[in-house]
Amino acid sequence: MHFRATGSILYAVCILYAQVDGHPHVQDVPRHPVPAIAINSPKFDLVKYQAAPSPTPSPIQNQEFFQVYQPVLKPKNARCEVLLMEHQFAWSYGIPFVGNYTPPNCTFNRVIMNFTVASRGRQFDRLALMYLGDTEVWRTSTAEPTANGIFWTYVKDMTQYMYFWKSPQKIIFDLGNLVDDTYTGIWNTTLTATFFTAEEPPEPASLIVPISARKGASSEASVFMIPSQNATNSLSLPQNVNRAVFSVSACGQATEEFWWANVLESDIHSFEPVVGTLYGLSPFREVQVYIDGQLAGVQWPFPVIFTGGITPGLWRPIVGIDAFDLREHEIDITPWLPVLCDGKEHTFEIKVAGILEDGEGSGTLTSSVGNSWYVTGKIFLWLDSDPASVTTGRAPTILLPAPVISTSHILTQNSTTGVNETLEYTTNVSRSLSISSLITTQSGTRLSTWTQSLSVKNFGLYTQAGAVQQNNQTTTGTDLSTGEPYYKATYSYPLYALSTYFVKPDGFFTLDGAITYGNHLSISGTPVFPTGLQPSSLLSPTQKLGPFSGTSLSTTLHGTGHYLSGPGGSSGFGSTGQELSFKGLSSGGDKELYYRHVEAVNLTVVEDLEVLNGMSVSKALASATGQVKSLFGETSPKAALGRGPGEVKAQLVQGGL
Repeated sequence: MHFRATGSILYAVCILYAQVDGHPHVQDVPRHPVPAIAINSPKFDLVKYQAAPSPTPSPIQNQEFFQVYQPVLKPKNARCEVLLMEHQFAWSYGIPFVGNYTPPNCTFNRVIMNFTVASRGRQFDRLALMYLGDTEVWRTSTAEPTANGIFWTYVKDMTQYMYFWKSPQKIIFDLGNLVDDTYTGIWNTTLTATFFTAEEPPEPASLIVPISARKGASSEASVFMIPSQNATNSLSLPQNVNRAVFSVSACGQATEEFWWANVLESDIHSFEPVVGTLYGLSPFREVQVYIDGQLAGVQWPFPVIFTGGITPGLWRPIVGIDAFDLREHEIDITPWLPVLCDGKEHTFEIKVAGILEDGEGSGTLTSSVGNSWYVTGKIFLWLDSDPASVTTGRAPTILLPAPVISTSHILTQNSTTGVNETLEYTTNVSRSLSISSLITTQSGTRLSTWTQSLSVKNFGLYTQAGAVQQNNQTTTGTDLSTGEPYYKATYSYPLYALSTYFVKPDGFFTLDGAITYGNHLSISGTPVFPTGLQPSSLLSPTQKLGPFSGTSLSTTLHGTGHYLSGPGGSSGFGSTGQELSFKGLSSGGDKELYYRHVEAVNLTVVEDLEVLNGMSVSKALASATGQVKSLFGETSPKAALGRGPGEVKAQLVQGGL
């Protein structure tokens, strides 16, 4: 089965180049105009490296893979660097890297981290979690390597963890991997941190408290696995806290990797002869944070698609949105401080819920989901300068109406055989909550309020007895913290995915997929995590921008891919494109700070337009043919799609038992 590109899935952007003095120049105006400024004119150091594509589509030696994201800057003279890890992850299941960090002998208020990985051969995508002691500080995943080798570099601002960087730490990096005669890919990794001083540093948290399995003392990973484990910690907080933010990190694996494509529980047996038992409890998931048994906030997760998902050809060399940097979600728990600062122990728990439909067009949230969700949390605390100060006030007022849930499904059968042929289903949910209290700290009394308003609509359709699946989902939300400081996040996650699985008479099977999905996120006020504006202080005086009240990130990825596997091997091909715009928000007018549009076909970047603060960073063209195929590691339909024969990928991240 082959896909024809449609207006809703793919679009074309044409830029014609001419050779002038041996250099390519824009001949016709591109869709996103670029000022005529020399590439080497910026006065900053762009850390994210852009490699020129190979002029030969295949084979490609040491191909660079990459995630499209706004760049992280550092001063050219930043020389204070620490090697955190240099390690090979081969047979590393349950054997994380363990090392010791000592603060460098330099002055710093900013920290950025550089993670470089190289691999060749065959291997599944793998999840990796980095901890400082018991606290998860980064969650990433790997690209699937090729026989000719791949590499990637990801640069991340880690300034929010200044509390840790100022003192010695145990580094635990858990990247579970298995190597055998078939899956030969080893992850060769290097992790460094660069320390420097910049203007306008964010105010770091005074203390960061992990909500985790707390296995760091025994040099083990501290992730909770839901539902097999209870993700709960009981602890007491300092009594002079003036601000508290709970950050949650969560993603589904194994039977929950494609949670957004699940069906209602009553439909899981609809197509067993063709694709086996489907995963249920609806295509809705809610990550919940509880304090002393009361709901304090939620995360409706972004649908991260790892590089083995749907069909591997979709993610070469452009990986999925957030695949190299799984985004955490902030929940302001400052309204709870009058309770939490009483000097007693309090319970913090993370849960994940799905939906069990009631057969009457509605449903209820479940207390459990499939296997597994990997979750941890942490609490960022800001303390009053007076250690004798005690935060007091009223217990929070909680407004928590029940979520509004509507479900539907229509199952049709062949009129002659009675075999199920199609399944159409919907799952729509909306929820709001408000938590507020008067709190008194060293600086006075104020009203602190945390509100959330969320909505999701999901339409699913199976045809051809389960061989073809479509999912169309949009999640929207607004998180708002009022009081001091102010914080607001609005987000939208649209997703359209089409996947097919067919078995050929010769024993081969094919997987075809098409996807369009995006992340549209606006943040204003004072978040915990860096917004991407902080590097503006590194620009020259004539380039500095702002002041800005917030940021807007808007990115959309689209692609199609094909995979063929059977006796003797496997192959595949695909095309992917992504557009990203990052803006500073201001009452005087928003300003685009970074833009990138990149297209790739069969491992080759054929178009790359990148603009930073109005200046061209890189542009490249290469030829690619539609007939090129590249060798892929063997995968099963179950591993790639979450349905069909085979097994899901092994869960190799070390658990917190």
